[in-house]
Amino acid sequence: MAQIAFRNVTKRYGSLTTVDKLNPHIQKEEFLAFLGPSGCGKTTTLRMIAGLEEPDQGTIQLGDRVVFSRNDGVVIPPEARGLGLIFQSYALWPHMTVAKNITLALKEQKISKSDIAKRLETALEQVQLTGYAERYPSELSGGQQQRVAVARLIALRPSLLLMDEPLSNLDAKLRTEMRASLKRLHRDLGATTVYVTHDQIEALTLSDRIIIMNEGQIMQQGSPYD
Repeated sequence: MAQIAFRNVTKRYGSLTTVDKLNPHIQKEEFLAFLGPSGCGKTTTLRMIAGLEEPDQGTIQLGDRVVFSRNDGVVIPPEARGLGLIFQSYALWPHMTVAKNITLALKEQKISKSDIAKRLETALEQVQLTGYAERYPSELSGGQQQRVAVARLIALRPSLLLMDEPLSNLDAKLRTEMRASLKRLHRDLGATTVYVTHDQIEALTLSDRIIIMNEGQIMQQGSPYD
């Protein structure tokens, strides 16, 4: 059974149709990339999975749960969908330390202090930021801030990862390193990962399967080898 299933999902902004009757199925533990030019609908598709955008028609199912259905009036909010997000902007709280940025969501889930401490330590180790827990985002480089965003996901341990061009602000060397980190994160968590990019190399090196989009429609899909 697909981890994520779309049925005739359409999104419009006024008279502009940005996503047109999409029906992709994403399998459990698959790493899938949506690849295409700016404005092709790939980010809108990701945001609809997350619950940050509501489709105008269709159904979205995560695992065995329908999270959106226009016909049945089902709209599950983002925080109840059990997923982790990384955006192009790092989305860190500037007034919070690295440790607090990473553990905020864990505290809201009422996880014990000892478990939070263990998860924080493990997450910082995996992104090579041990010793940075009490620093603030303004004291970090762009690459370090992005690694904090990755550490936040490692600590949260979601079964579904959504990534929207997370490496586009980084230099070439750091990009290569972070690609390896994201692939390892996907594997270590046993997660289903949906990755949005316009970078063909990223899509080819990271993905089990690529969906190429243009003008709100799927043009082609297959493995990197295909």
